[in-house]
Amino acid sequence: MSAPRTADRFARQVALPGFGRSGQERLAAARVVVVGAGGLGSALLPVLVAGGIGTVVVADGDVVDVTNLHRQTLHGADDIGAEKATSAVATLAALAPAGTTLLADPRFIDEASVAALVDGATVVVDATDSLEARYLLDAATEAAGVPLVWGSATETTGQVGVCLPGSPRWRDLFPTRPADDAVVTCAVGGVLPTLCTTIGGLMATEVLKLLTGLGRPLAGRLLVVDALAPSVREIAFGAADPTEPITEERPMTDDDDLDVQEVAALLERGERVQLVDVREPWEADITSLPGATLIPLGTLQDRLGELDPDVPVITYCHHGVRSVDAADRLAAAGFHARSMAGGIDRWSRMIDASVPRY
Repeated sequence: MSAPRTADRFARQVALPGFGRSGQERLAAARVVVVGAGGLGSALLPVLVAGGIGTVVVADGDVVDVTNLHRQTLHGADDIGAEKATSAVATLAALAPAGTTLLADPRFIDEASVAALVDGATVVVDATDSLEARYLLDAATEAAGVPLVWGSATETTGQVGVCLPGSPRWRDLFPTRPADDAVVTCAVGGVLPTLCTTIGGLMATEVLKLLTGLGRPLAGRLLVVDALAPSVREIAFGAADPTEPITEERPMTDDDDLDVQEVAALLERGERVQLVDVREPWEADITSLPGATLIPLGTLQDRLGELDPDVPVITYCHHGVRSVDAADRLAAAGFHARSMAGGIDRWSRMIDASVPRY
């Protein structure tokens, strides 16, 4: 069978209003650097390559592990132990149209290499699960004047954002870098494989929008996806105070999460609070905190009537991701609500070791 003509291959996207031949030509002329060939990269890279982007650079210093295979579909069992960047490019080669250049960069980015990686890119995509990489890429793309598309997927919650030259940045959204033990990774909290597909697809959409001029990029807006509810929320944000440095810690305000020590102290003093467990029933069967009311996140909106709006609410989950979403929803409904950072897992590690971890 002969190879399809280029005009036929891209016909369905060229036909989109506002896309046209000029949009396809912009894709062909673009150089997109994707950092991360894991779960998110596996979802977005095939779309970008098959869509006709001229040069795609895949950067990842990790190697394929058996625990990756349930979601990182660019790799198979035969690739275990191989460089992810190299494995990904080998898989993508079968999808690449004529004229597409695929490049593998099997290195972890650092301060010494990030500027060269970003140099010459039309768009950079952060598909890592590394906070260090995210702050490095945010700074490097700003310095180079290159758009940055980023995403994250942990447990059952994902986020997507875009940083354009002159727009609010990742560090504006998260000016205080969380402590390492406050960050839930896939290795610790797990990840729903279909969440990677959803978030990666949204990231790919933002890349295509930026390259073709379609639609409105997610600059200054954070898209939050809760796969269990399910729900999609958009949160607008602006630039942070440029005189405030990025630090590891800062004084807590009413808008911040409560640390487990603070929650323990409140409960020890007998403060009048409502402790709300937003995990699933099977998780609560493993362990829960005394006095907590179990209201799974997906049922929260329907069960607001069970809570007293005059009494402060403390939400908690496994690692502190779902509980932030729950606190935001409760605050929007008129409750004074805050999340317990680190969830019941941190409670077990720092307050009561008899609480089982899972």
